[in-house]
Amino acid sequence: MSSDVPAETPAAPPQQMGAAYGLGRFFIAPLARAVYRPRIEGRENVPRTGPVIFASNHLSFIDSIAIPVAAPRPVHFMAKSAYFEKWASRQFFTAIGAIPVERGAGQKALDALDQQRAFLDDGRAVALYPEGTRSLDGRLYKGRTGVAFLALQTGAPVVPVGLIGTDKAMPVGAKFPSTSERITVRFGKPLDLSPHGPATSGRARRGATDEIMAAIHALSGQELANAYNEAPAQNPLERIKQVLPHERL
Repeated sequence: MSSDVPAETPAAPPQQMGAAYGLGRFFIAPLARAVYRPRIEGRENVPRTGPVIFASNHLSFIDSIAIPVAAPRPVHFMAKSAYFEKWASRQFFTAIGAIPVERGAGQKALDALDQQRAFLDDGRAVALYPEGTRSLDGRLYKGRTGVAFLALQTGAPVVPVGLIGTDKAMPVGAKFPSTSERITVRFGKPLDLSPHGPATSGRARRGATDEIMAAIHALSGQELANAYNEAPAQNPLERIKQVLPHERL
């Protein structure tokens, strides 16, 4: 994301989740808690009403199931639009609170943030991964500024989340999660990021992001990578861009 943040525009009305989401909250969450017996810490830190952003480390595909299952209130998160192409997978992802989004940088990233802002403006909770994508080596990578931008723009508190063991419960490449591995979900105290400054300030976005990542690190205890989690550059132009200082959304 460039330092020239676009002027705030009214967010589109948030998507209504429908019957599949209601059934999912009623059946899937209790079933998952019974089967996987997650250790849940800090539920008292989660505001029960009003907008809130869950900012979590990201180790496994099942992270986006673990957080809604452990949270004491409904949580929405973004998932690749490809997951919604088939009827069965669309019903499942809708049932756990997922919203289809075209992933990418630039305008796609801004469009995704706009969708999440609509949910926050409606007083709902959303979950985001500041690292951007899953950590394949278990380390905690530097945070991208999109979460902080959204928090500073909306005034929503950020609840840091530390996930432990989800990479063992469902390693990369596994088709199904293991029922023999217990996971831990830790909710930290809400962060008020407003002292960092306005969302239009690059310094404020970076400072708020660093505070979020420090809180996640305190909860997860992961080794710090001190780098961004980025796919290998596919061409010389991408390699140059990765080396040059720029803001990652």
